[in-house]
Amino acid sequence: MDREVLHLRNSLIPQYARMVYNGFWFSPERRMLQAAMDEAAQTVTGEARLKLYRGNCMIVGRRAPQPLYDPRLATFELEEVYDQRDAGGFIKLNALRLRMAARAGRRNASKAQ
Repeated sequence: MDREVLHLRNSLIPQYARMVYNGFWFSPERRMLQAAMDEAAQTVTGEARLKLYRGNCMIVGRRAPQPLYDPRLATFELEEVYDQRDAGGFIKLNALRLRMAARAGRRNASKAQ
């Protein structure tokens, strides 16, 4: 799964489990959530090997014919994969909200004096 889809799916799992636990299997909200889960899993292929032992579940192996992870692309070293200059804009954009909060904090502090 794509990282953001996985993150969103994982945030919805507790709600899904609560619905099932409370007996809402046939409820419209559980069916709606199921549609989202099915959509998220649409591109998932492969298999996972699990070890079950005394109430524990451990992943001991996995493989997929079409994985999203490609070790050749998971690098910051090769120029043809990643341009280090891109990081500057990314950092500035993500820090914008922090700069705005600091500016607002300074304004509020000067008003209090």
